[in-house]
Amino acid sequence: MHDTEKYRRMLLDRLAELDSRLHEIESELDTPPPKDWEEKAVEREGDEVLEQLGHSGEAEIARIRAALQRIRDGVYGECVRCGEEISEARLEILPDTPFCRTCAAGG
Repeated sequence: MHDTEKYRRMLLDRLAELDSRLHEIESELDTPPPKDWEEKAVEREGDEVLEQLGHSGEAEIARIRAALQRIRDGVYGECVRCGEEISEARLEILPDTPFCRTCAAGG
């Protein structure tokens, strides 16, 4: 049996961190573009990177919310594919993972 409270705190802390980061990205993307065309080109490249970071952050938020729901449902730490227990070592690294190592590897 896993210490779900420990993982719940870890997930909530990460969720707060991502929320803050996404607000910073949003704010940066909302700044008016520079007038100079060369600066605009550099700014656009930076915006593309920020947008990708935002998409990655949104995907991680969805995984965290799903993990928090598994905690509420009492099935956190069980692989959603095979039902086996996910190792403590794997949850320490990937607390939002829904899969055991075997299923994550495609097995």
